[in-house]
Amino acid sequence: MRLAALLTLTRLNLSREKRGALFAVFGVAVGVGSLVFFVALGLGVGRVVREQVFPVDAALLDVVPPQVSFGRLLGGGTLDEDTVARLRALPGVAAVYRKMNVRVPAVSRYEGSFFGSQIHMGLEILAVGVDPGLLDQEVTPESFVDRGPEAPIPGVAAKRVLEIYNKTFAPARHLPMLAPAMLKGFVFPIEFNRSYVARVEAGTVIPARIEMVGFSDRVNLAAVTIPLAAAVRLNLAAKADATTFTAVTLRATDPSVLPALEEAVKKMGLTTDDQDRKLAKNAGLAVALTTSALALLSVLICLLAAVNIAQTLFASVRARTREIGVLRAVGASRSDVRGLILAEAAVTGMLGGLFGVLAAVGLGLGADGIARSVLPPFPFQPDRFFTFSPLLLLGGVLLGLVAALAGAFFPSRHAAAVDPARTLAG
Repeated sequence: MRLAALLTLTRLNLSREKRGALFAVFGVAVGVGSLVFFVALGLGVGRVVREQVFPVDAALLDVVPPQVSFGRLLGGGTLDEDTVARLRALPGVAAVYRKMNVRVPAVSRYEGSFFGSQIHMGLEILAVGVDPGLLDQEVTPESFVDRGPEAPIPGVAAKRVLEIYNKTFAPARHLPMLAPAMLKGFVFPIEFNRSYVARVEAGTVIPARIEMVGFSDRVNLAAVTIPLAAAVRLNLAAKADATTFTAVTLRATDPSVLPALEEAVKKMGLTTDDQDRKLAKNAGLAVALTTSALALLSVLICLLAAVNIAQTLFASVRARTREIGVLRAVGASRSDVRGLILAEAAVTGMLGGLFGVLAAVGLGLGADGIARSVLPPFPFQPDRFFTFSPLLLLGGVLLGLVAALAGAFFPSRHAAAVDPARTLAG
């Protein structure tokens, strides 16, 4: 049967049985629309988790001393310069960045103008020194250099801290919203070897100033990050350990070598700190499981739509038995009859899939608009909750087609098996 004749017969048959066709299209559209809607929501939420809540560089590995160590007696356990050199020599290591906590507590007391508001605030601060190379993509190297005890210490904070401040801390206290560019150059006082809440061993309080020079996703959420040289200097001034490191960050030549690097690190008597990676993985897994459950429900709706199409086509074939017999008598083959039934199902499935995808996109865009206008600001609030990728949209249309063809499989075989002689004989 020629394509033009097949399309003409398909159009005539569907227009003659509009009610059944519309119900079939509606069933497919509901299943496909639900699937596309929930998967797009899962993709959007997953993107926020990966990029904003728990941003993790896949090529970085944090090495820390074990909680229980027997030191060099059993082959390692401390992070000194010799251990750093051994880590740098491991296969697959592209760069090594040392980290050292300032090993005395610190507080900041700020009184004065803060971008148009008067504030009086004191808080405990954790300071961590890092090699400048770790932040070279987000902070200019010349700005992240320790210039001695008289000059302000360059400081870098986590981007997530600013997000939390803008969405929770500032609105509750009527403070101004801040952008990263506004805080660059902001200087605040800090006193090392002093604490509001903990007992501090007798010693000299070390006054200093910190100047904010940038924000990064690679720094500790609960600390201000300063140059490693400044941390060493402050530890020496406080008569604290200034020779061993708190952690060492390894940059792998490729993320695929991280498992081998972890094994090599463990053999050196060290361990790895993958807390952020685990949090990101667990959050992503929770989103994936929820999305999968909703997607499974949508697939079940598509299967019900396929059953409905099968029932509709079986009824149509029974009602058109004489017509099919005439087609066979005038030369239509079994494959022609089978193709006609499948073509009717294909058109139904394509229309259902297309309408389902359009409905899902419309509902998603509407939900994003309502969320922006109704929901109060909260940390890591995305611009959009839904991510409609072209592959997802195409997959939705194809799912509708597959569901309809699956439902038409047995009815098409039944129609092709009609005996024209017996049918025309009555």
